[in-house]
Amino acid sequence: MFWGPPGVGKTTIARLLADATDLHFVQISAIFTGVSDLRKVFEAARHRRANGQGTLLFVDEIHRFNKAQQDGFLPHMEDGTILLVGATTENPSFELNAALLSRAQVLVLTRLELADLERLAQRAERELDRALPLDGPAREALLEMADGDGRALLNLVEQIMAWDVPDKLDTTALSGRLMRRAAQYDKSGDAHYNLISALHKSVRGSDPDAALYWFARMLEGGEDPRYLARRITRMAVEDIGLADPQAQAYCVQAWETFERLGSPEGELAIAQALVYLALAPKSNGVYVAYKAARREAKRTGSEPPPKHILNAPTRLMKDQGYGDGYAYDHDAEDGFSGQNYFPDTMKRPELYVPVERGFERELKKRVDYFAKLRRKRES
Repeated sequence: MFWGPPGVGKTTIARLLADATDLHFVQISAIFTGVSDLRKVFEAARHRRANGQGTLLFVDEIHRFNKAQQDGFLPHMEDGTILLVGATTENPSFELNAALLSRAQVLVLTRLELADLERLAQRAERELDRALPLDGPAREALLEMADGDGRALLNLVEQIMAWDVPDKLDTTALSGRLMRRAAQYDKSGDAHYNLISALHKSVRGSDPDAALYWFARMLEGGEDPRYLARRITRMAVEDIGLADPQAQAYCVQAWETFERLGSPEGELAIAQALVYLALAPKSNGVYVAYKAARREAKRTGSEPPPKHILNAPTRLMKDQGYGDGYAYDHDAEDGFSGQNYFPDTMKRPELYVPVERGFERELKKRVDYFAKLRRKRES
């Protein structure tokens, strides 16, 4: 399985494999191939095998096949009728069946670097027996326009070579004749999750410049600003928390501002909130405490609260001891009774541990203060 972005040579490598192994090369696309077409491919491969020749079946966009279609490859792979080579731009872990993956090796191909693209351009020049009519900066701009896609670069080279220009073009002239290739971004695919992960971790790492860059990358790719507004609000809740209680409100206000202003002005409000988050003190204290509380809740099941903190609106409940011994905190001299509020059978856990950053420093003082009073009451 070749996993990588468009234009990095997945089909070319499959053809080279077929040449190197003397296998008959068959290429199909999952987009245009149905069950009946697959049956014909497998039947032809069986006849070839009976005549002593194997088949390398290359399936482009293999992730487009549904589960049943993917399962259809398994018996033909196992009995040697075909050697399957699949190509996908999506993460195989999510898009391909576990049974199919267990019988395959996944090779990850990455976007071409500028040096790779330059070698490709030089090969095209040798093939055409002439140099590109570009000066140095324009040539660099051409490579950047391809955005790591070798196929896109060759298409651009073909366009340029067809022009009748008396002198070398500079960057301005080139940009006026060519459109920059749109950045690779699939709002429901791998690029989406990779970029939102980069954005989130840049905020968590207190890097406003990186956060703005990934924010801009997603907007340029066509991402819905509302999705980004929701995600940065999540960042405020998860990574900043009570270290800066204003952060969450700031994000919600930015979200509301976008809804009122619309695009493109509204994105600036989200960008301002993003910078605020990146520079805010960070804490996941409540986030960690919340997850720990959920684990404790699952572990203790249906343990009831202690009777002294239960209301007793009826005589029967009073007779059962509901509310007996409850200490009204406002009656205490310091407004703190120190009573136990966990189930009687449960050892008191320590769930919330504030950090020494931002406003949570003040909350830590309060937590420590009440812990000291609680120990005093217990003694």
